[in-house]
Amino acid sequence: MLVTTRGARGRWVIPKGNASADPPHVSAAREAEDEAGVRGAACPTPLGSYRYRKRQRNGATLMLDVDVFPLAVTEELVRWKEQGERERRWFSLSEAAEAVEEEDLRNLIRSFAPSEFMAAARRATLFDTVVRKSRMDAMFGWFQRLLPKTGNFFEMFEAHAAIILAAADATARLLDNPTEPDHIREINEREHDADELNRTVLQTVRQTFLTPFDRGSIASLISAMDDTVDEMQATANAIGLYEVTAIPQEMKDMVAIIVDAARVTAEAIPLLRDVGRNAGRLHELTERLVRMESHADAIHAAGLKRALREHGASNTLQFVTDREVYKHLERITDAFEDVADEIDGIVIEHA
Repeated sequence: MLVTTRGARGRWVIPKGNASADPPHVSAAREAEDEAGVRGAACPTPLGSYRYRKRQRNGATLMLDVDVFPLAVTEELVRWKEQGERERRWFSLSEAAEAVEEEDLRNLIRSFAPSEFMAAARRATLFDTVVRKSRMDAMFGWFQRLLPKTGNFFEMFEAHAAIILAAADATARLLDNPTEPDHIREINEREHDADELNRTVLQTVRQTFLTPFDRGSIASLISAMDDTVDEMQATANAIGLYEVTAIPQEMKDMVAIIVDAARVTAEAIPLLRDVGRNAGRLHELTERLVRMESHADAIHAAGLKRALREHGASNTLQFVTDREVYKHLERITDAFEDVADEIDGIVIEHA
């Protein structure tokens, strides 16, 4: 989503503003609500930064550095603070990159999920192309049945990544409204779907003659992916069991990291269809997952320290409850790091 600047020019920009005493991603989320009328989970780990020149009220034009944070939008407001001063609009990534003027910002937008890499997920096999162009589908049907089974591992990996993303979104909604039981129910349903898919992959590995990667790598990757959803379920069940009603900022920040980690995973998995071509981008994405896990560790430590300071002596049960939720949130980010390690192993082996 882009918004227009105030004034006669009205060029397209991302929502942004001056830093405040709050953490940068919290300031960014507030600016998004004020300028674009959107709310959601703001990931504390920035995508990157860019520079632009801004005219000050005194007439000077100064270079400013802007940190850019991903925001997973969960609500679009009908009315918001700067509604009458700006236009807001959703763009595709390529359209958004063309709409903004700053070259570094264009590159950041393009890097968010480049279409040239995602196109690998839709790449047809040579055999499929020959059959389609020659219009010999029926004739070659018998020949396809004689080929050794290769399994549909890529499709199953991508389906599991979609489940992870949906479960992460539900987890963010839960921490935004922890007393809503439907969010817990959805996370449990997503975990059940993930388990079914995990079992299917492991069964297919045993029944398949040719596999795209080493059998152990396939089993390890799908298991690491499944662990992310398992821990989301454990987090949701802990919130329901302890009847948590107040969510501290550190927990919200960790969930925002989890949502973005799920997005990064959903981009990375289709690229495994062509590891050689996509090795560079896969390394960038796994490096980002590892960086987010380290950031989540720091937030986890800060949250525990605050819980101990505020509740350790006066409300032991509250401290134990917070510690339990933090534990599962940290395990989710650990599982995403494990996914990154498994993908890196595949890249090293096959690229």
